[in-house]
Amino acid sequence: MFKLGRAYCGKILKVDLSKNEIVEEPLRTDWAEKFVGGKGLGIRYLFDLLLPGTDPYSPENIIILMTGPLTGTVASTMSRMANVTKSPATGTQSDSYSGGYFPAELKFAGYDGVIITGRSPKPVYLAIKDGHAELRDASHLWGRGVFETTDLIVKESGEQSKRYLDGPKVGCIGPAGENKVRYAAVAYDMHHFAGRGGTGAVMGSKNLKAISVRGTKQAKALSINSDPSFLGVVREVIKKDIQENPDEEMLMKVGTPGIVVLSQGGGLLPTRNFQTGMFNKADQINADALADQILIRHQSTCYSCAIGCRNVTRVKDGQHAGLEGEGPEYETLALCGSNMGIEDIRVVMKFNEECSDWGLDTISTGNVCGWAMELFERGILTRVETDGLELRFGNSEAAAALPQLIALRKGIGNVLAEGVARASKMIGKGSERYAMHAKGLEYPGYDPRGTFGMALAYATADRGADHNRAWPVGYDAFGKLDPFTPEGKADLVQRDQIRTSVKWSTTMCDFLAADLKLCARLLNAACETNHDEESLKIIGKRIWVMARLFNIREGFSRKDDTIPPRIYQDALPEGSSKGKVVTLQDFDKMLTDYYRLWGWDDQGRPTEATVSELGLSDLPGTK
Repeated sequence: MFKLGRAYCGKILKVDLSKNEIVEEPLRTDWAEKFVGGKGLGIRYLFDLLLPGTDPYSPENIIILMTGPLTGTVASTMSRMANVTKSPATGTQSDSYSGGYFPAELKFAGYDGVIITGRSPKPVYLAIKDGHAELRDASHLWGRGVFETTDLIVKESGEQSKRYLDGPKVGCIGPAGENKVRYAAVAYDMHHFAGRGGTGAVMGSKNLKAISVRGTKQAKALSINSDPSFLGVVREVIKKDIQENPDEEMLMKVGTPGIVVLSQGGGLLPTRNFQTGMFNKADQINADALADQILIRHQSTCYSCAIGCRNVTRVKDGQHAGLEGEGPEYETLALCGSNMGIEDIRVVMKFNEECSDWGLDTISTGNVCGWAMELFERGILTRVETDGLELRFGNSEAAAALPQLIALRKGIGNVLAEGVARASKMIGKGSERYAMHAKGLEYPGYDPRGTFGMALAYATADRGADHNRAWPVGYDAFGKLDPFTPEGKADLVQRDQIRTSVKWSTTMCDFLAADLKLCARLLNAACETNHDEESLKIIGKRIWVMARLFNIREGFSRKDDTIPPRIYQDALPEGSSKGKVVTLQDFDKMLTDYYRLWGWDDQGRPTEATVSELGLSDLPGTK
């Protein structure tokens, strides 16, 4: 029996910015049972509330913040939240994830989720506290960076702040979101970002600067946290699946920067806009370099986390001495380091903090900037178009200037703010040939020529190129499988997409190496359900196919499940992946196998039988 009250608040907060109207409504328990929370429940609400063809920047677009049944519980690594909208970067549905303390605080304040519609006539921020919400003037915050905005909102609350532990928790946009940069992020607790897909730009289009939340009724909101049976399961998971699990060792010791060595070893570390998979200065941006030059301490900065993957950092010497922050994480080290030819981790940290304060996704920003640098070196862009900037690989001064130009849409930054797919069409001159993206979302930090499964994972990811929907590189280039064959990759990608669909719906952190059996144990303990691996597999399929149906409704098909020319035309020139390309023949085989496994037709459309089998026939527009 599904028991809502054990792990859900049972309430959704609905905010209409156009009407300055805030109401509460009951959580759709029938949807929660079928889609769990987070990703699944958020997309289900989006499917129901958003009309097909809606412009992402129109008032009719919707932002949904959705927690899950495990958010705010003492179950370690569960305190995350899905940010769901229609992406201005891709036109697909977009679900990006944020951690820190904000998601748990929303549950403590009495809500499972927030649904935001309309557009305010002036800048506002939404303030939530213990079941009460109001819109407040944000004119004095408009134009300010993430760090200052967060500090001012906490100060205005009148509550003492120790950054994470006291006072309201704040999610806000920087100037990038205000100026509708298509990959603008939302910053939670200053350094936890819903980064990919442009949710920050949608907030900016609505004149919504920030959301603050304060919940002081933790025990009342989640009485499950004092349930002995639930606590027993949680203690066992922390001990066996985290502390004694060798798969968690790297994250607990050094965090994601440890992946730099793995990618360099596999010959797939994005370097100089994916021209090669080897960076001759990789040892200057890896975990050892971070520890030697900028690390202050390694700690947990998310609610109730036993992994503690985050690095608190400070530049100790040089031009940027005294700069403090968190990270940079692997994706930033790859896309804003090797991909831009930057060999000084202090410069990468500076770039990371600039992106954080301006409110930019570092993956897309690093990808776009690396692409611009290649165009400059090829003569496609000149000093005339760049306002005198020498956009050459490794030029630290030019690199440091780019986040501000992009966020403020000044000069070449106005073009780069559109993302690599749109920018390449604006520039022309063959620049599309070097644009690394899928569905308009920039490639992350794993070159598919060194891990063929990632080519399929990027191409079929529901929000565009994404490494978190499926991570076959962990099984082939970093594992024991052959990374250079199309055989078996469709099954590998599909299984991971099913698994992560469930994880993102429980709002479990990606860094907990959880299979469906572990997900079932935690859900059963929280909700008194009787899930097993097979029942969760059905839920995962249901969620993934629902997202596919949303994208099909928006005009997507097989033509959009593609790889960029560089991946099938340009062989990697060096390293353990030397000479490798993903041929169109191999890619087409993987894609065809993938569609067959899902029960989709040759254009990637779920068949009526598949839709009916997964209980999705009631979705608007599927008949």
